[in-house]
Amino acid sequence: IHYLFGSGEGQPFHQMWRELGAVQSRPMVNHTEYQRITDGEHTLIVYVDPAELETHLLDLSPGDAAPIRAFCRGVQQFARFDMSAMYEKPRSMLGLPGWGALGLKMLPFLSPTLRWALTPMKAFAARFKNSFLRRAIPQMFSWEEAPAMMGMALLAYMYNGNAGFPVGGSLEFARAMERRYLELGGGIRYEAQVEKILTERGQAVGVRLYNDEIHRADYVISAADGRSTIFDMLDGHYVNRGIRRMYDGHLPLHSQVQVSLGVNRDLAAEPHWITYLLKEPVLIIGEERHEVGVKHYCFDPTLAPAGKSVMEVMIRSNYAYWQHIYGRKLYDSEQQQVSDIVLDLMEQWYPGIQQDIEFVDEATPLSYERYTGNWMGATSGWLLTRETMPMMIRGVSKTLPGLKNFYMAGQWVEPGGSVALAAASGRNAMQLICHQDGKPFRSTTPSAAERIQT
Repeated sequence: IHYLFGSGEGQPFHQMWRELGAVQSRPMVNHTEYQRITDGEHTLIVYVDPAELETHLLDLSPGDAAPIRAFCRGVQQFARFDMSAMYEKPRSMLGLPGWGALGLKMLPFLSPTLRWALTPMKAFAARFKNSFLRRAIPQMFSWEEAPAMMGMALLAYMYNGNAGFPVGGSLEFARAMERRYLELGGGIRYEAQVEKILTERGQAVGVRLYNDEIHRADYVISAADGRSTIFDMLDGHYVNRGIRRMYDGHLPLHSQVQVSLGVNRDLAAEPHWITYLLKEPVLIIGEERHEVGVKHYCFDPTLAPAGKSVMEVMIRSNYAYWQHIYGRKLYDSEQQQVSDIVLDLMEQWYPGIQQDIEFVDEATPLSYERYTGNWMGATSGWLLTRETMPMMIRGVSKTLPGLKNFYMAGQWVEPGGSVALAAASGRNAMQLICHQDGKPFRSTTPSAAERIQT
C-alpha cells in the first residue's frame, strides 16, 4: 500500500473500510507532499495542497502560469469529488433511475472530467515552456501515460486527509480484515491453490484444488488473476469477443523490477520519495532509463528497527524478457546487475549508503507472478491510461456470459487497481448475489470498542 483511499473518517470509502474492520484505531500517516522530482539543479516538490503547489510551480516557472493554474484548479475541483459514489451499487443494477441519480452526483465534475480524463501527463507536460518541468511533470504520478485526472484526484484525496498510509503497512492491514472475516464466522484455507472452477450445466458449483480436493459451493467468487480465472480455471468456455479482446495483450499493464533494501541508517529527515532525473540515461535490462525513483518508509516506525530504514526502488520492466531467461544463470545475474546499478546510483545521492546496506532483495515481474498469480506480474491490473479510463467509468462486468452463480472481484474488474476499488468490487459482488437471491444487502460495522490489534 502506498496510499489508502478512504483513510479519512467520514470521507469517501471510509465506511467500507470500517465494515471490513481495517481502519478502526489504526494510525494513518498523511503526507504534505506526494514526492519530489529533481535533476540535481532544480527540484519539483509535489505538494498535496493545491495552493501551495501552485505557488511553488509559479516560483519555478512564472512563464507557465496558464497550465499551472489550470492543473491546480483541477485538484481543487476534484477535492469535492466522491469517487465512491460510482461503487455504491454495481452499475449493472442501477437501471435508469440509478444512472440518473449517479449522473446528478457527477454533473458538477463533468467539465473537469472531460478536460482531464483523457489527457496523459506527458501530453500535459508538453504545454510547458520550462525545460525542467517538461521533464518533471510526466513523472509526477510515476508513469507518463497516467491521465491528469487520476493525479488530480489523488492529490485532492491526500489534501483532504483521505489517502493516508496505514501504519503497519499492508500486512497488518490484511490481518485486520482477516480477523474481521473470521469473527463473522468465515473460514480461510491457506496454501490451497485452486486449479479449476467446477461447473455443471452452465452453473458454478465449486472448486478443485491442485491436490484434487473438491469444495462444493452455492456461489463462486474469484478475486484471483483475471486471465487465469477465465482461461485456465474455466478453460475459456465462458467468454465473448469483448473478453478475448481485453486479454489479448493490447491493453497496458505495469510490470516492474523492485529492489528492496534494509539500511543501517536513519533516513527520517530525508524526503520519503524522490525521483531522480538522470543527466545521462542508464541501461537497465536492455532499456534506457532516464529516471529512477527512491522511497523510504521511515514515516512508519513499525517497519524497521530504530535507527534503520527500509528503502525501495521500483523500475518498470519488460515481462517477456524475464520470462525468456527464467531458469537460466542469466536470470540471477541480471537481477544482481540491476541491484548493482541501483546501488551505484544511490551512492551518488546518499553518499556512503553502500556500506550501510544490510539486506538486498530483488523482485522481477516473474516474482510478482509467482507470489500473486497476476498475469505478466502486473501490479495493478489494467494500467489506468486514456485507453482504459472509459473502462473504469463504464465498469467491467463481474460476471461471465453463460455462467450462473459465478462472480469476479479485484483489480481485473476495476481498471486502475487500488485496494479501495478492489474492496469495493468485492462488496459489489455480494450485492449482486443478494439481488439474485432476492434478499436485501446489509452490512455491519464493528463497534468502536473493537480495537485493532497490532
